[in-house]
Amino acid sequence: MTQPSAPVDSPCPGESAKPSVPSATASASSTVPPTDHYAENHGFRVPIPLHGQSRCDGLAVVSRVTKALEPLRRRGDFVPDHAHDALTGLGYSAAKVQTYEDGPTGVGFLIDLGASPWCVEGTMSRDATKADAFAGYPDGSACQPPKGGH
Repeated sequence: MTQPSAPVDSPCPGESAKPSVPSATASASSTVPPTDHYAENHGFRVPIPLHGQSRCDGLAVVSRVTKALEPLRRRGDFVPDHAHDALTGLGYSAAKVQTYEDGPTGVGFLIDLGASPWCVEGTMSRDATKADAFAGYPDGSACQPPKGGH
């Protein structure tokens, strides 16, 4: 039986070319049965990555979100409502943007875009604003991290 090939992503606009690293699922060692089933049992919690044009669109959304939050971060404004206002100011529906305290000086956020890329999540702290775009979760829970498992 032929294994499906891993998607190959070309550099997106504004991104430098970097060598493609095969994922753990595409490596030869993945044919060896795991001795610990943690990864297998928790795979439903791993976000679905974006590829091709969706990946480029996701990087563009991440850039917009980061730029919108950076002024707050530089001012040391880690009030979730202020981050929410900055994100909805980009045109995202208030009902689809969640912000919350992330430690004493940080804000976490999750945006359900409802279209590809479907989700953007990240954090803003004194050190940096970080965000990632992804295509939901394998169990179909959309942008919310799934609960449960076995």
